[in-house]
Amino acid sequence: MKHKYKETRLTRDSYYEASVTRKKTSPELHTDIYADVCVVGGGLSGLCSALELAERGYSVAVLEAQLVGWGASGRNGGQALVGYSSDDAIESQLSLEESQRLWHMTQEAMQLMRDRIEKHNIDCEFTQGYLSLAVTEKKAREMEEWVNHLQQRYNYSVELIGKDEIGNRIQSDRYQGGAYDANSGHAHPLKYTLGIAEAARALGVKIFERSPVISIDRGDSPIVKTLKGSVRCKFAVLAGNVYLNEYGKTVAPELDKRIMSVGTYIVATEPMEAKRCEALIRHRAAACDTNFVLDYFRPTADNRMLFGGRVSYSTATPINLVGSMRRRMLKVFPQLSDLDVPYAWGGFVDISMNRAPDFGRLGKNIFYLQGYSGHGLILTGLAGKVVAEAVAGQSERFDVFAKIKHHHFPNGQVMRTAAQMLGMWYYQLKELL
Repeated sequence: MKHKYKETRLTRDSYYEASVTRKKTSPELHTDIYADVCVVGGGLSGLCSALELAERGYSVAVLEAQLVGWGASGRNGGQALVGYSSDDAIESQLSLEESQRLWHMTQEAMQLMRDRIEKHNIDCEFTQGYLSLAVTEKKAREMEEWVNHLQQRYNYSVELIGKDEIGNRIQSDRYQGGAYDANSGHAHPLKYTLGIAEAARALGVKIFERSPVISIDRGDSPIVKTLKGSVRCKFAVLAGNVYLNEYGKTVAPELDKRIMSVGTYIVATEPMEAKRCEALIRHRAAACDTNFVLDYFRPTADNRMLFGGRVSYSTATPINLVGSMRRRMLKVFPQLSDLDVPYAWGGFVDISMNRAPDFGRLGKNIFYLQGYSGHGLILTGLAGKVVAEAVAGQSERFDVFAKIKHHHFPNGQVMRTAAQMLGMWYYQLKELL
């Protein structure tokens, strides 16, 4: 079968994979089994769902087409951020009380990540601190409005940093202001994902790798089918995101138009002296600018600069990826020009049209989780918790997310790419005016 997202050296050989040892692999599913809940997808959405369900006493089987953490969960920028990619859809569609509730649930998600790291002894290099950066004076004014909005609407405080002070927070001349959130942070996402998988296994969750789902027979007792076996269950949780329908268009075709795959790319430098690395960003915080096509970056535990940002709305890898990403990095930190860039990788994240999470049901016993739009590291953990509550019959919190209406992307990757490129050019033009 020809797959849309082929595993290439670029997507496989990342700094994250190079810096972990996969202690345990899981078998393929090659028989017919039963579980209370079948989870499709071995990324953070699926694994956190499985962990929460197992803690509530459910038997759980997880089906992963590749390896645990193979997709966005194991390749992303590692930024763990309170809030959403965009508040517009949430604030325009929901009541003040509901939008406040969803915002505060992201604070819960951040604490949930910390609690899981401590409870399950996950060594994932978690570091507190996140710096949001404004490239222009106009962006700096917009950031001040955003900081005030967070305080007034959500009673959430971040530190506003003016032009005179920003140079003391980041060793770069590129920025006109910023905001510092001590509550957000960053981590090694693959180590965190593998740690959640081990915690789930310890609770009896059965994880099957190299077991792509090709179809689901829906009904009172869904049957989730792979190439060599099946899982009969009471409930199913679809957490495959952009990869869900890759192997079988009959898995959930109605979800395909609700999200779009976007390629994002990252490089990591060779290690530098600790003192030099620490001088680049105060508190060793994660950082990101507020441009529509943004740059995000952070120091690693072994004193590399990890820098990401270039996006692609097709499945094609950008030409001369290392060179173009290195040039973007040197616009921020020209003083790193002496460092080699031994790692460059990419992958696909899912975005919804309005950049809000897309959680919902297909019938009464199949749930889906997708549309994290770049904020998945902590929101996946929250998603796992609220879907487990819904399976257990307490769906109030899940239903607040499910109330958010989502527009569909145009049919076909070509049309989606064209629409997204037009949108990207529009926002880039606005940023220049």
